[in-house]
Amino acid sequence: MSKKTSYIDSIHQIEEIINQIENGEQDVDELSKLVKKAAKLIKQCKSQLKGTEDDLNQTLEELE
Repeated sequence: MSKKTSYIDSIHQIEEIINQIENGEQDVDELSKLVKKAAKLIKQCKSQLKGTEDDLNQTLEELE
């Protein structure tokens, strides 16, 4: 994941991973990889949301 994925693409990937985990067809090694990938995507989404929040707050402050 060297290229930054869009927020919505990350959410779709997380949903896909959840579906795969819920199906329960993975072995322990694959499950571990899926959970690590999901955690990385969640961290990226949180970062993007924080950046957006900061941008909006700055814009609102400039309006005052």
